[in-house]
Parts: sequence; structure tokens; C-alpha cells
Amino acid sequence: MRNLILILVLANVLYFLWGYFQGDKELPPGVAILDEVDLGPPLERPQPVVDEPVEEESIVEESEPLMVADEAVGEESVEEDDAPEEATVDAEPAEEEGEKELSVALGRSCVTLGPFRTSDLADDAQSEFSSRGMQTDQRMEQGQIFVGHWVQIRGLADRDAGNEAVAALRDGGIPEAYLVTTDDEGLKISLGVFGNRDGAERVEALARSLGFPAEITARTAEGMYYFVDVALPPGQGAGAMVDRYGEELVRMREVSSCPQ
Repeated sequence: MRNLILILVLANVLYFLWGYFQGDKELPPGVAILDEVDLGPPLERPQPVVDEPVEEESIVEESEPLMVADEAVGEESVEEDDAPEEATVDAEPAEEEGEKELSVALGRSCVTLGPFRTSDLADDAQSEFSSRGMQTDQRMEQGQIFVGHWVQIRGLADRDAGNEAVAALRDGGIPEAYLVTTDDEGLKISLGVFGNRDGAERVEALARSLGFPAEITARTAEGMYYFVDVALPPGQGAGAMVDRYGEELVRMREVSSCPQ
């Protein structure tokens, strides 16, 4: 223990002597040692500036010159401002077209069923869709009514030639063949009027196989016919109506013409 104390005392003496002799050496160029007294009095720290709350009146006063500047815009600025206005005008039809496409996608449209030959058929169709909660409207028009697909043979030389042709057609499997006379075309052979075109095409093909130039035309008649307008609810299409009545009796209408 005694030796340890002597070692520490000796180390302190040696450190003191080393520092004493080192202080007498010259410092390298550009290096200086200063005392605190040479620095002068300490500088005062600046106090932080606290912004005073701005009152509402000052805000109004500052905004008024901005409004005056906007009002004093020259002609060049007005021309530049016209560009956004034109873009806004052009955007309106695009929005309307987008709404129309959305309405079609959701099924908001109107369907017309018909023409129906009798009011009873139109009443049945209207009652069916009205019972499902759809808005319906029935209307009637005077004009040419589609009767069916008429299979006929035209261009006969005379009545004797027509009778011979009718006999050959009946023997060939078309018992409905008979002679008719019309005001616009004169004498010809009728092979039947069919509501279904497939039936008309079968008879036409059979007559042609027998050597007769049969053809199909649409037969119409003057009279009163009936339509039923149906407003489809959102999300529902007209596929079921087409399956039931056929494409010829189902037509899409504009949304504006739907029953209200």
C-alpha cells in the first residue's frame, strides 16, 4: 500500500515537470492561446420575437387590394381566362353522354311491344308487366298491319296455265295452293301465309323443287294496330321479352319516351 502511494506521488511530480517545460516552447505559426479576459464581455442573447395575433379587420383590409387587382385585368388576361370556360362548356355534353351510357348499362330504357292485331293481346301484355311494377302505356295507330310471310308464284301466262300449276303443286304436297287475283299484280298462285318464316321457307323450297319460281313477300293489311310501351326498371334488360314475343315485336325506345 505504501509503495502504491509513493508511485502515484512520483507520477504527479513527473507530470507537473513535463507540463512546466512544455509551456516554454514556441507555438507553431498560426496557433495562439487566448484567455477569457482577452475575449471581452459576453454577448447578449437576442430575445425571440412573438407575432401578435392578427385581427379579422386586418385580414379584410389586406384582401381588398387583391379583389381590385382582379377587376383591373386587361384584355390579354381575359383571353387567357376564356380557355377554362371553353373547357367547361365542352365537358357538359361529355357528362350527359356518360350519364346516358350509365343508364343503358343499368337497364334504364323503354321497350315497345307490338304491333298487336287486337286490343285483347295488347291488354294481356300490358297487364303482365304492370303487375310486375313496371310503368306501361298502351296506344293504337291506323296503318298497314303485318299479316305474315306470303309464299306465292307470280308471272302466270293465263288462268289455264295457273290451274295446271295449282294441280301440280297439290299433287306435290302443297294442298294450300290456289289462284288469286290482285289489283297490282293480277293473277298469281298463293301457297299460304305463315306467321313463322321458317314455315314459309319450307314451302318455298318445296315449290322450287317442283320447278316453280316461288318467293316470299310480306303481306300487310290496312287496319288498327296496338302497341304497349314498357319502362324497364334499373338493372333489367329486354331479353325475356324478346324470348317471348320475338325480335320483330320488341323495339328499344329513347328514355325520354318511356311511360311516366
